[in-house]
Amino acid sequence: MEITYNWDPETYDGGRNFGHLAYQVDDIYATCQHLLDKGVTLNRPPRDGRMAFIRSPDGISIELLQSGDALPLQEPWQSMENIGEW
Repeated sequence: MEITYNWDPETYDGGRNFGHLAYQVDDIYATCQHLLDKGVTLNRPPRDGRMAFIRSPDGISIELLQSGDALPLQEPWQSMENIGEW
């Protein structure tokens, strides 16, 4: 994988979001809580115990996937709304 930065004056756009990063995590809820505690916005919370989306500072979608089976549904995650685009 090569991660680059666009130094040109053009801004990034979301494109069709087929090109995003995905990370497998051991505990989707603990990972998302850690990110929230650090001030990261959960654009798509893990309502299903399986998948969440955040965005990088430059707007690239990052998918978080629960390793193995989905975790049992839990609040407050189950009731959280999407924020922005993911």
